[in-house]
Amino acid sequence: MRSLEKMIPANPKLQWMEDELKRLESEGRLRSLKNTELTADGCLVREGRRMLNLASNHYLGLPLAAPEAGAPHRSGAAASRLVVGNYPELSSFEEEFASFKGTESALVFGSGYAANVGVISSVADRDTVVFSDRLNHASIVDGIVLSRADYMRYKHRDLDHLETLLKREAAKDGSARRRRLIVTDSVFSMDGTTAPLKELVGLKERWGAILMVDEAHSGGVSGDEGQGLVHEQGLTERVDIIMGTFSKAYGSYGAYVAGAEVLKRYLVNHARSLIYSTALPPSVIAATRRNWMLAREEGWRRERLRTLTEAFRARLAASGFRLIEGDTPIVPLLVGGNESTVRFGEALQARGICAIAIRPPTVAEGTARIRFSLMAVHREGDLAEACDTIAEEGRRLGVI
Repeated sequence: MRSLEKMIPANPKLQWMEDELKRLESEGRLRSLKNTELTADGCLVREGRRMLNLASNHYLGLPLAAPEAGAPHRSGAAASRLVVGNYPELSSFEEEFASFKGTESALVFGSGYAANVGVISSVADRDTVVFSDRLNHASIVDGIVLSRADYMRYKHRDLDHLETLLKREAAKDGSARRRRLIVTDSVFSMDGTTAPLKELVGLKERWGAILMVDEAHSGGVSGDEGQGLVHEQGLTERVDIIMGTFSKAYGSYGAYVAGAEVLKRYLVNHARSLIYSTALPPSVIAATRRNWMLAREEGWRRERLRTLTEAFRARLAASGFRLIEGDTPIVPLLVGGNESTVRFGEALQARGICAIAIRPPTVAEGTARIRFSLMAVHREGDLAEACDTIAEEGRRLGVI
């Protein structure tokens, strides 16, 4: 049988794509898709090999299987929510979830990307200035760009820099008429650091801004029942827009925006990623609701996750690795160069540890890293053995 490459002639109009891919490969930045099967015990199977899963965002290790099929859990919603896709189970889940978050309302989106792009491009416009942490997720950046607002990035977690930018904006003629929006992740996905939320609330109140917090990586993990970092710090009533996902700790799919009722009504009328997207299927909402309830009830998962994270981080630090400080289940091990980081990641995978090399543009040039992320269902012995293996390969490759 002839290969696909020989069967399909090269398209000269797309040669620039091939050239770009070759450039990325030469720089150690080429990405590719690999089939992966997740297991229930904190492991995975990739390309026929079983490995310890230290690469996912599945922090609590909740069930990944869908609920049993049936009429209430059909596989499609058939239309967007403003047409005929707003079924009763979805509306009732939003009401329950809003109560859980301590807000007047909640609105479910198809994904975290769709939520951030839809919310920011609706709330901000040409007469808005958006202040965004330099390490915010790409979906936040894209939402700002689509909004056509003035875009001001402040240094990561740097409150002095943010206030300088706020003062500069306030000093401009006519600036009082301009809307101000501050946007931050609560937990930064590639660093594992947390935003200084209390101080950000103080700044937004001082300068008359709207504050939006993305809780994608703290939902399910922080708070007494997993409500997120905003709730854990007692700031729910002082944060204007709370966004989060169901695709990480909750092990499902989709996203939410929680806040005032007027915010929900406004987004239903302005968020294009909601208006022009088919609603999430009832089967997905059923799985999300089941896992959300489990996360609330099984507080041992959060406690165990914290314990495992502390031990894992301490063992790696004792081996001499450069780690970004933090207390979240995201543990980034800094390597530096793209090629050396890729080699390190490949060496770990060859030793049965799935840990992915994170390179620019996801992170800044010169800060390529292995991003480890822990799960509540990991076994202590497996993690201890993994730390020993990571240290062995680190020494062999000159990382430490």
